[in-house]
Amino acid sequence: MSNKKKSNEMWGGRFSEKSADLLTKINSSIDIDKRLAFQDILGSKAHVEMLAKMNIITKKTKTKILNGLRKIERELIDGDFTFDNNLEDIHMNIEVRLGEIIGAEAGRIHTARSRNDQVATDFRLWIRKAIEDIEAEISILQVSLVEKADKNIEIICPGYTHLQVAQPVRFSHHLLAYVEMFGRDLERFKQTKERLNECPLGAAALAGTSFPIDRFYTAENLGFRAPMRNSMDAVSDRDFVLEFISDAAITMVHFSRLAEELILWGSIEFDFISLPDSFVTGSSIMPQKKNPDAAELIRAKTGRVNGALLSLLTVMKGLPLAYAKDMQEDKEAVFDVFDTLILVIKISQELIAKMKVKKTNMYNAASNGFSTATDLADWFVRDLDMPFRQAHSLTGKFVELASEKKIKLSELSLSDLTKIEPKISEKVFQILSPEKSVESRNSFGGTASKEIKKQIRFWKRKLNA
Repeated sequence: MSNKKKSNEMWGGRFSEKSADLLTKINSSIDIDKRLAFQDILGSKAHVEMLAKMNIITKKTKTKILNGLRKIERELIDGDFTFDNNLEDIHMNIEVRLGEIIGAEAGRIHTARSRNDQVATDFRLWIRKAIEDIEAEISILQVSLVEKADKNIEIICPGYTHLQVAQPVRFSHHLLAYVEMFGRDLERFKQTKERLNECPLGAAALAGTSFPIDRFYTAENLGFRAPMRNSMDAVSDRDFVLEFISDAAITMVHFSRLAEELILWGSIEFDFISLPDSFVTGSSIMPQKKNPDAAELIRAKTGRVNGALLSLLTVMKGLPLAYAKDMQEDKEAVFDVFDTLILVIKISQELIAKMKVKKTNMYNAASNGFSTATDLADWFVRDLDMPFRQAHSLTGKFVELASEKKIKLSELSLSDLTKIEPKISEKVFQILSPEKSVESRNSFGGTASKEIKKQIRFWKRKLNA
């Protein structure tokens, strides 16, 4: 019996001609959806258990089917399972192999279900597990960032707006900003996991089934919160896929921003850090070069994930209810997004853990660019009872003077200052150093050491929990 004949048999007796080779090529998804194999077996086991419970199949048939599925599972684990492109998808491949093992009774496995609800169930199971894997890896990265921040609280670096030196901050504060970003990413994935945790199984092709099935039993058996309430929505919904890729795209934006900063910080112009040699490359012609290829590729792969989101949004935008073959395109996008994101997280873990911080260079940069100008304006408000807008304008004059003299604000003499504002006293010099500046920012969430230590304690408790 040819494989094409097998494939047509799965469709029933409606067809008199075999599939064209080109149709087989475009229609087959087994090279992609074989990653759903274990979820497909898991869903089939739950379905068969339910069929036996409801006396739709006999216990003897249930046992034969479950034994056959366990054998297939072992073949998959051992790498002995043969995937056949002519059998179209993972569901057909497993069902045909089950028939080879136990005979015609394998056909009873498909009672009261369709590939439509079957694939929707498999995919929800797969994405649920994928989210758990992502959550675990992001948490490891957060721990690494918090540990790095804890060990480097004393380091002061420039904070930027518009990529111009703005105010001094603690390097640990900068790192903790990414801990916050990744914390929001985890919340988004968690919420997606909660929303997708409803079971489509039993919706059949689109209208439900006339068999007396127990959808609550299968949903509970598979760890779902409940069965989906509408059979048409159950088979046609791909919101959970769009949400998953959207969550990943936002997360990748955060990784791209982190990668960009690592690239800048490691450049000769900044020279704030050195990246581990194991994650940089050399040049084929310039022997002095250490290129941050890993970080650059993280930045680039963000476009790949964003593209996957746009692609699937476009696939779904015009589909009428219920299922359409267009939805087959969702698997490749999701698998690629997951693989990309996991790789990026693991590389980022290594980059953060192994990068070396150049304390002196960071401090010197934080001392330049008139970074304590805002502190001077604040001093005018507090000590001279000056309206802030007036203080802002006055400070600008001092910045201009220091710029003309090519010195720092803290290097202006008292006579220089009093010529512009006679009320200024020597106390002003107490607030013009980067150390005084960062310690004065003691509002909640600020860059003073006591506030940073509070945030480190918060994140250690949260991550340990």
